[in-house]
Parts: sequence; C-alpha cells; structure tokens
Amino acid sequence: MKIFLDTANLESIKKFNDMGLLDGITTNPSLMSKEGGNPKDGMKQITNIIKGDVSLEVVSTDYAGMIEEGKRLRQYGDNVVVKVPMTSDGLKACKNLSSEGIPVNVTLVFSPNQALLAAKSGAKYVSPFIGRLDDIGQDGMHLIKEIKEIFSNYDFGTEILVASVRHPMHVIEAAKIGADVVTLPPAVLDKMLKHPLTDIGLKNFLADWEKLKSENSDIKI
Repeated sequence: MKIFLDTANLESIKKFNDMGLLDGITTNPSLMSKEGGNPKDGMKQITNIIKGDVSLEVVSTDYAGMIEEGKRLRQYGDNVVVKVPMTSDGLKACKNLSSEGIPVNVTLVFSPNQALLAAKSGAKYVSPFIGRLDDIGQDGMHLIKEIKEIFSNYDFGTEILVASVRHPMHVIEAAKIGADVVTLPPAVLDKMLKHPLTDIGLKNFLADWEKLKSENSDIKI
C-alpha cells in the first residue's frame, strides 16, 4: 500500500520523505491556506521534493474553470495529479483532462456509486473520505470494502485513495481491505511510528550499555 502525506507543510514533507516513507502528497486549498505564503512557491517546492504523485486541487466549480486550472496546475511538474470534486462538472473535467494525459484525483467521494462513476470517467485516483462518514455515524471503512469489491469485478485502472484518515487503525483497516493508497495527516503518521514498548526497550538497552561501559572503560562499538 502506498502512503501519501496530506499536507502542504514543507518541514513535515521533508521529514517523512527523508525516512523513505512517502509515495506521494495530497493537498487542498485549506492546507495551502494553513501554511500561508505564496501557494505557487509552495506547490513548486512540493513537486520538486516528492518524486511520486502530488495532488493539487482546483478551486473552480465549473467545467471550463477546472480545465483551465487543471492545465495550469500541471505545469508545476510531470508528477502533478489534478484534484477535482465529485460533481457532474468534475467528472466531465476528469474525462477531458485524462484524455489529454493529465491524471486526475476525484475527491469528496462518499458512496460506492460516486466511486464507480469516477472510475468510469477515467480517474487515476478516487478519494473516499472515511473520517467524515464516521463523523456522521456511518462506517467509513465499509465504503472502502464496497469500492474494493466493485473495482475488483472490472478492469478499472483507478486506484482507491483512502482520505480523511483520523487515526492509525484507519490505516490498518485500509491495508487489510487492500486499498491502494492512504493519505495521512503528519500527526497520524507520527503516531504510526511510535509504540510505548519501543521506548521502554530502547531505554533499557541504553541503560544496560551504560552499565557495561562503567565496568569496561575501554569498550567501544
């Protein structure tokens, strides 16, 4: 399963990319706004840092605007994937951009029907928002299971990109189902790195090593 980071924060991107963990990035206008500064500079730096796909989102809601923005966003790099909303104009834009060789991520997907239509329109990625479904009392992971089952019946090239991930268990469940990608906030990826027993074990190892050194002054590794 591929791991994308859902952020526009350059420090976090560099941190996890240096660990070899990142296969791509997803962003949106809210994330760009959170970082401040000139979004053009931010998008250019992200596409330079990351070798994998970088989803950059349009802000237009009409077909013509999405096409114009999508082509402009693509100029930031060959690894740019244009993110469009799950609307009729969004699917029309997806079909057009995809036919021109510009990959598309259809976002704000909340039902199997929407995912199916996004795949039919030629999307490279479909982004179901599982956390937002959980928030209203629905089972977000059940949606991933349904999409996975539907896609496995056909020869779609569309990948399931699990979005709105709130905690590490979302990642585990998505991996068990066989989702292609999860996109994570930096805080969730940080939590995945940590376990209290790891900290305790390391502390004990270091304490034992200090004891050995005190008993053997010339010891080195």
